[in-house]
Amino acid sequence: MKRPASDLLYAYTLLTQPIQPFIFVDSMQRGSEDIALSNGLVPAGTLVDNNNDAKKAKVDKGQNNITPSRVVHLRNIPTEASEAEIIHLGMPFGRVTNVLVLKGKNQAFLEMAEESAAVAMVSYFTTCSAQLRGRTVYVQFSNHRELKTDQTHSNSNASAQAAIQAAQALNGQTVDTQGGPNTVLRVIVENMVYPVTLDVLYQIFSRVGQVLKIVTFTKNNTFQALIQYPDVVMAQAAKMNLDGQNIYNGCCTLRIEYSKLGTLNVKFNNDKSRDYTNPSLPSGEPGLDVSFSLGAPGVLASSFATMRGLASPLTSPFGTIGGLQLPGAAALNTAALRLPGQTGAGCVLLVSNLSEETVTPDALFTLFGVYGDVQRVKILFNKKDTALIQMSEPQQAYLAQTHLDKVKLFGKQIRVMPSKHQGVQMPKEGQPDAGLTKDYSASPLHRFKKPGSKNYQNIYAPSATLHLSNIPPTVGEEEIKAAFAEAGFDVKAFKFFPKDHKMALIQLDSVDEAIVALIKMHNFQLSDASHLRVSFSKSTI
Repeated sequence: MKRPASDLLYAYTLLTQPIQPFIFVDSMQRGSEDIALSNGLVPAGTLVDNNNDAKKAKVDKGQNNITPSRVVHLRNIPTEASEAEIIHLGMPFGRVTNVLVLKGKNQAFLEMAEESAAVAMVSYFTTCSAQLRGRTVYVQFSNHRELKTDQTHSNSNASAQAAIQAAQALNGQTVDTQGGPNTVLRVIVENMVYPVTLDVLYQIFSRVGQVLKIVTFTKNNTFQALIQYPDVVMAQAAKMNLDGQNIYNGCCTLRIEYSKLGTLNVKFNNDKSRDYTNPSLPSGEPGLDVSFSLGAPGVLASSFATMRGLASPLTSPFGTIGGLQLPGAAALNTAALRLPGQTGAGCVLLVSNLSEETVTPDALFTLFGVYGDVQRVKILFNKKDTALIQMSEPQQAYLAQTHLDKVKLFGKQIRVMPSKHQGVQMPKEGQPDAGLTKDYSASPLHRFKKPGSKNYQNIYAPSATLHLSNIPPTVGEEEIKAAFAEAGFDVKAFKFFPKDHKMALIQLDSVDEAIVALIKMHNFQLSDASHLRVSFSKSTI
């Protein structure tokens, strides 16, 4: 479930206390701020009738004539907005040195360390609406040059400073840091059960704003990416709203931090790197590195691992991100991203070139069940070399397609592709079927029925080495090897796990033989109470 942006800020709301009245230094001719400051400041608990949600607040006629100031005036602030959320609006442009929140008047003032930071903030939000909790916030220069408290309200000022420091710490800044966060984000994908591609990342991060460049790579066996935005505001918005989110349920968690690189220098447009501002770049030769640098090409180069993608990430909807209004923002749900080559993300696969004499619904259930929970299997009555297989979720269907397309099953190279069918129908009464359609929705052999199952972390392509589990302590190596031999398989090697004899690796003559062995030996009864569990392994013996 997606967290709202404000949740990231509540960690330090205990530091914030209601702000007492400020004394404004260097008083000037007052413009629209008279709304907030006339008749004194209203206590934080006072509520006033506010119709700004229903109509756009008018900008003062004299606003364009106001001299730029370090103090920025914010109007139409939601009553429930926290001090820290308001501070966050100014942080991408520079250091915030003070804040005044007028909750009863739905207004606030931010004091920036430098006038240039205030100018950048007002200029930016002139072309892009600021938002807090779904409400448009209007940003303009203040007539006042400085916010300052007297000794009577020193405790309140300390509270404001504590909130500012906490907000800066949360975003990796220190109080003395000038300038905002970087435009380049470093993204790490943790617990990557399903593959993630450059295109998937682009579709997710472009929901926040324009993505200029992406470079993907693998470091310490972890899939990572560098993503560049045109400005720090968009980069901060992406970090605030996407950090810690799961691309898919319970897995593929995004960990986002600011990169030390100032820009990305992309040399090739391919599945590992892309410069969206320069579509004419060559694709490059496979295996060539893509370099990225801090202001100069060739400083840092990385090699990349091939990753394949998956659809339907980030199921939680949001319409605003990081104080910015997203034009046409919609929920990132199953329909948000499509599988490559598909017009929709479906759960049904079409499998062809099957061995008519050997294949059965149970065999397909077991094999495809390695990559997801198979709900139904239908071998076509009039075309028995073709079957429809319905998985529980679209990403499971794509995962099965990714790993099983073009593998050999019972001596024939099968083809696996998405089906246009939305589901597999059971035969009607009296309709000829000969047991070719089976419903497995209630099967106890589903590997992924438990949310967050460890099986998600052990999904691999077909290999000659099989992983065996659920081995009872009374069964030894010779008994297991004999069981495989009796089923017609030539065991090349066998090894128990050193610290857990409930698991073992067994190596067969080829990948093709291992596929058939998995089908035949999965759920094989080893004892009265134990059935063997078989899956593909990434290891060798």
